[in-house]
Amino acid sequence: MEDFNIELAGVPVRIRCRHRENRFFLKDYLCEKEPMFLIEPTEEDLKHEWDSFVIRDGKKGLKPLPRSNAFLENSAIYTQLAEKLSYFGVLLMHGSALCMDGNAYVFTAASGTGKSTHARLWRELFGDRVWMINDDKPLLRISQDGVSVYGSPWNGKHNLSCNASAPLKAIVDLNRGTKTRIELISKADAFPLLVNHCFVSGKAEIKRNVAAMEINLLQQTIFYRLFCNMDVSAAWVAWQGMNGGISRE
Repeated sequence: MEDFNIELAGVPVRIRCRHRENRFFLKDYLCEKEPMFLIEPTEEDLKHEWDSFVIRDGKKGLKPLPRSNAFLENSAIYTQLAEKLSYFGVLLMHGSALCMDGNAYVFTAASGTGKSTHARLWRELFGDRVWMINDDKPLLRISQDGVSVYGSPWNGKHNLSCNASAPLKAIVDLNRGTKTRIELISKADAFPLLVNHCFVSGKAEIKRNVAAMEINLLQQTIFYRLFCNMDVSAAWVAWQGMNGGISRE
């Protein structure tokens, strides 16, 4: 049995798990602080994760893919952390989060649209001014004083993340287009986009926690819609649009 503490989005947590792979997976977030709660997946939790994957595979027209107990335990840790962290004002999002000049930008889009590619264009164009917070599932800590974006170990196929944080500047809905342009979007239009890219739980109390955080995030954040190709100039248009004025062309 592996028994250790980690810290995510400023919240220390005790992890108790069976598979050493998952301690290694979480190694960049190890800490010695007194934990606020315990995550200890059971066999029943692993079965629940397996059943969820079977349903997802079926919706894609696939036969259930083989998944190890270590993988299912990792998934259970992820789910339980996202649920428990919701009591501490921490929201898990699906997106690519980078930091430039001390501010965080989160890019959201449907899978395969090019979030990671667009983030890479920022790194190519702006060099050392940009670093990745998390390339798949960043954590947003939301309070009345503002929103901060944190890394998490669930960081996508390119494994781009770090155990660090930055204040949120904007959330950007990424869309493919032949001509690159960026525009502000209203809170009303931003809300369904936000809901589609935030952690979802079937538990009523967690749903309420998440909904409250989404509303708080919506009130404090500027949202943009970016239409772009995969040329490096798209990073410049996005940056200028959010920092030097929106292009009306």
